[in-house]
Amino acid sequence: MTKSWYSDLPQFYQRQIKAAGLDEAGLTRRRLLKGMAATAGVAMAGLSSRPSRAAAQMTYMCWEGYNDPRIIDPFKKANDVDIAFDLIVDSPGGFAKLQAGASREVDIVSSDMPWITRMGPAGLTLELNPSDYEDVYATFYDQFKPPFEPLLNDGKTIGVATRWGWVGPCLNTDITKPEAWRTYDPVFDDANKGKICVMDWGDWPILPMALHAGINPYDELDQNALEEVRKVLRAMFKNTRTLVADLTQAQKGLLDGSLLGCIGAGSYLTSAVRKQGHKNIMAVVPEPKNGLKQGIIWVEATAILKDTDQPELSQKLLKHVVSKESGHILSLLDSTCNVVTNKAVEALYTPEERDILQVDYMWKAWDNSQMHRIAPNIDEMLAIWQEELAAAQ
Repeated sequence: MTKSWYSDLPQFYQRQIKAAGLDEAGLTRRRLLKGMAATAGVAMAGLSSRPSRAAAQMTYMCWEGYNDPRIIDPFKKANDVDIAFDLIVDSPGGFAKLQAGASREVDIVSSDMPWITRMGPAGLTLELNPSDYEDVYATFYDQFKPPFEPLLNDGKTIGVATRWGWVGPCLNTDITKPEAWRTYDPVFDDANKGKICVMDWGDWPILPMALHAGINPYDELDQNALEEVRKVLRAMFKNTRTLVADLTQAQKGLLDGSLLGCIGAGSYLTSAVRKQGHKNIMAVVPEPKNGLKQGIIWVEATAILKDTDQPELSQKLLKHVVSKESGHILSLLDSTCNVVTNKAVEALYTPEERDILQVDYMWKAWDNSQMHRIAPNIDEMLAIWQEELAAAQ
């Protein structure tokens, strides 16, 4: 029996999909019944299975921020199009919806890159011809120009990178200096007991600790390697059990000085606080340890759905999203601020905005970081996390 896309996912992501109210096919039962009724109605009418839509209407599945009116309204006006949004709450759930049939309703999607990458083998994405995007790539940083390996499927481009950032220690420079965080050693220092925040964000706090232990979590791990992950998590929990799931709570703790540092976040956590004027809050990346890079680069990307009936309009929207003007807005949202892949955006930044985004630091972060992807042994590492957390209580 052939495995489904769903059964190939780590159980961690399967649980996230189910928590979003989706079954193994990625459908809510209500959506399933509604879809069956719609299909039956279409069949009786002798029409195609794709729901009919008025001309010049699009559906965009994306993270909040990509739907900012300052980005979308100029495109709508210039192209006489109406855009409906399907906002992503979590990347696995968004992928599941597309796999379950929403790909026939959605024209374009912006999500975390590992899930855009998965859309290629799942047969969801429209293959992009890089020559059609020469005007876009001409203004991109070289690091994101094709061939950009994470967005290739069988050698074919399936998406365009949009926004990115880094995962590393978040700190308040009024009470600790970046030089102290050239490694993750402060996490295990008895002097910092109770002052280290660990984000309760699934794999995000585990991956840096594995790197600190000398284990590359993006490789296939044997039992010995998993035992090293266990040891480092046990040591971390022994020194601090300040687990925080809420971003604003972690930001508050860094601001008021009750927290010395935060693990499992990075520029995504610090940027909005920096925009509020708190430049003493920053995200850094440790130096490589025994040749193993200690930081993690996360990337968001945009792809066009293969089933879109408006490929030319979808291509225009993709180009608009990664344009200089849109990139400037996308990188400086109120909720979070992160750098984008379009180098031309730098020319629009004021010195203040460059400082907010740590533009002068970003390539050091890049050079000292791994590219994020789904870790093969994430289920085992999450199980170890839960066991060691319970034992520390």
